[in-house]
Amino acid sequence: MKSKIALAFQNCKKEKRPALITYTVAGDNTKNNSLKILNEISKYADILEFGFPHNTPIADGGQIQGSSNRALKNGIKLRDVFQIVKKFKKNNPSKPIILMGYFNLIYQNGENNFLKSCKLSGVDGLIIVDLPYPENKNFAKKCKKKSISFIQLLSPTTSKDRMKKIINDSHEMIYYISMLSTTGGKLKVSPKKILQNYNKIKRINPKKNLVIGFGITEKTISSLKSANGLVVGSMLCKIISKSLKMRQNPVTKLAKVVYSLKKKIL
Repeated sequence: MKSKIALAFQNCKKEKRPALITYTVAGDNTKNNSLKILNEISKYADILEFGFPHNTPIADGGQIQGSSNRALKNGIKLRDVFQIVKKFKKNNPSKPIILMGYFNLIYQNGENNFLKSCKLSGVDGLIIVDLPYPENKNFAKKCKKKSISFIQLLSPTTSKDRMKKIINDSHEMIYYISMLSTTGGKLKVSPKKILQNYNKIKRINPKKNLVIGFGITEKTISSLKSANGLVVGSMLCKIISKSLKMRQNPVTKLAKVVYSLKKKIL
């Protein structure tokens, strides 16, 4: 049986468009609002990335760090993240949700305990930023046994030889980091160049779903729509920050933006 992530890509390919993948931080700005945001944006997003808040990030830029800080300030714990996912999945069982974060929280929790919680709450996939290949091989195998997709990362500096090994070991989705930067940076590379690199990777194994992340906004998304999927994160975190500053409802604001992003890739 195909996973929910694989089915989401299959549906998007039928519609001849990329999958729209959104990223928000669990608990931003409250646990309740975080769940409402997921419910609203899932009407337009194909796959939802959900970050577990972290106070010592590696790849996260200022916008995502701001989201994490708000969530941590409000006292969010890992068990709350799973609770939000579980509540979301109750009403949206077929919508894929990918948890994204750093390995030390998994290590503290115990790999088996963490994966058990993922399975019970309905998590479909994991992106662990600081657990690179081949160090992630054993953990990725554990994920596969639980039918949880472990998403491998590729970057512009990944050598072709290493790329082949990573792609060969990958599950339903591979994440291509478009540029050397933290998240939320302005696109330093032209969309044309990003797609050239992307197409070189796709030729290694055209069957694998390859998505592009970093630097994707309302301005850049339509120029990259030949990809299998596009990830928008920092832009959404920025909108939550702005809404809160202006005392607006971040839930409604975000739903409008994700709807607008979806229209740009149809």
